[in-house]
Amino acid sequence: MNALRRLSAPVLVLALLAALVAAKPWLHGHLQPFVGLPLSSGFDIAVASAAWLTAAWGGARVIDMLAAGGTAVDGNGPRPPRIPRLLADLLRFLIYGVAVLAILAFVLEQPVTGLLATSGVAIAVLGFALRNMIADIFAGIALNIEHPYRLGDWLELSPGVAGRVDEINWRATRLIASDGTAIIVPNGIVAGSRFVNFSRPNPAFRASVPILLDQEVPVERAKRILLSAMLCADGVLPTPRPDVMVEAVTPNGISYLARFWADDGARLTQVRDAVLTAALTNLARAGIEPARPKQEIRRRQPALPDTDRLRRGLLRQLELFDAFDDEEIDALALSMRQFDIPAGTAAVRQGDAGESLFVIAEGVLDVEVAAPADAEGGQRPGLLHLTRLRPGDLFGEMSLLTGQPRSASVVACTDSVVFELARTQLDPVLRRRPELAERLADLMAERQTRNVAERNRQQGAAPPPPMESQALLARLKGFFRL
Repeated sequence: MNALRRLSAPVLVLALLAALVAAKPWLHGHLQPFVGLPLSSGFDIAVASAAWLTAAWGGARVIDMLAAGGTAVDGNGPRPPRIPRLLADLLRFLIYGVAVLAILAFVLEQPVTGLLATSGVAIAVLGFALRNMIADIFAGIALNIEHPYRLGDWLELSPGVAGRVDEINWRATRLIASDGTAIIVPNGIVAGSRFVNFSRPNPAFRASVPILLDQEVPVERAKRILLSAMLCADGVLPTPRPDVMVEAVTPNGISYLARFWADDGARLTQVRDAVLTAALTNLARAGIEPARPKQEIRRRQPALPDTDRLRRGLLRQLELFDAFDDEEIDALALSMRQFDIPAGTAAVRQGDAGESLFVIAEGVLDVEVAAPADAEGGQRPGLLHLTRLRPGDLFGEMSLLTGQPRSASVVACTDSVVFELARTQLDPVLRRRPELAERLADLMAERQTRNVAERNRQQGAAPPPPMESQALLARLKGFFRL
């Protein structure tokens, strides 16, 4: 319907011109006595010229319909143009040019070849004066033919200059940067330089961030910490899997390249920020600082050994132990045992007995439970993934405080390092300060309510009622015989 409306005006004008040609004898007989001049020559020229121009007008309308976008048939977003805007402009110019030449050759009977020859000098002068603009125009034509990028693609022309392609016109390409500003780049510069198209050949692309660490940090440990950071950063695709490469060995330390995959060029800056933030957080929890220039001299205060300081820091930042004083935290930290868990190995398994909790120092672990039974009572195959744990998180606290079997399996996604705190190590502290049991029961009730709610959400069940801390306190006191 819209196409018929666009072509209706040229068709009506052509019909009017045809009617005028058919009525020419009548017009000649009735109008010549008044004007006193013959109408044949002027009338024929006017009608023929108007017919050629109207035909060109109709052809331009057809080009407009082809170049227009619209709404997709399924209603999912706008439909892209059938032909690029620059090609549409060229076709319209060609159609009107042919119409003008036809009027000169067939209506006015002028020698067109001579006219073109005499305009050669003027064309040469204009071409020399506008050579840069002409180069941009032809570069735009080449870009529209090759299609190295399309409207909506995300380009990076140079470091720090990136944006979404918003328009490709005769002279330039317009990009919209992530901050909403427009970047206008001449087509000649785009065609003659290297650029990165994040949207082709598929939306997923790999990016990287460099991180410099001291040479004293073991390479395998550094890779483990940085890999766990990328697996937990927002915007990083889980597949293809991120990786960490040693980029260079410098006098100031070892340069690592944390490589990850993303699928949105508009959020690349935010994803890089999330990766670096997670990396710095994980390094700090592991007691590692980024490398400093070796010329810098700092006076360090005497401190605990690295492992002892790491254990103390992990316990202090846990909400579960925020009511414990520094002396109690130090005693618990010294009694914790370290375990190295290879990737793919279960730290604990669902249903196993246990009387300890674990704090993650390095690596990433996944919490999984057996799939529930279906409506017919049959067991569904496989495991249900609940959440992903990162450095600083803990698991197994219910077994530590109540002695109940492990409620879920925790499997290492990467090579990981965890510290175990057993019941026998916590028992002296609770016997000396029984009031801590009430605080632990309150915190455990809140954590268990959140965990069960998340599990029910994934299974499509209703949220559970809040867990009663008094019932949990009674189980805790009974388990520790307080």
